[in-house]
Amino acid sequence: MTYSIIETGSKQYRVAAGDKLEIERLEVEAGKPVTFDRVLLVNNDGKLAVGTPTVTGATVVADVVEHKRGEHKLTFKMKRRKGYHKTIGHRQELTVVKITAINA
Repeated sequence: MTYSIIETGSKQYRVAAGDKLEIERLEVEAGKPVTFDRVLLVNNDGKLAVGTPTVTGATVVADVVEHKRGEHKLTFKMKRRKGYHKTIGHRQELTVVKITAINA
């Protein structure tokens, strides 16, 4: 089984061909391909290539499926006996990609 570990949006993901994953928002239109060149590790049927920090010449190609917003997270701040309370909400902007190929 061929898989690799890529870095995007300051996070690392283990991906294989055919995987769908939600990553930080990319400025690419839906339906277009995107290439990830920050490949940290490639496992090609037992042959392991570990990068220092990236694997030279390795890329991962994916298609952008859609853009969406993540779940709504709420944060509540309060200082007791002071009359201070504040509610903060956040929704992360996400991009759904489908991995098509791993080029090592």
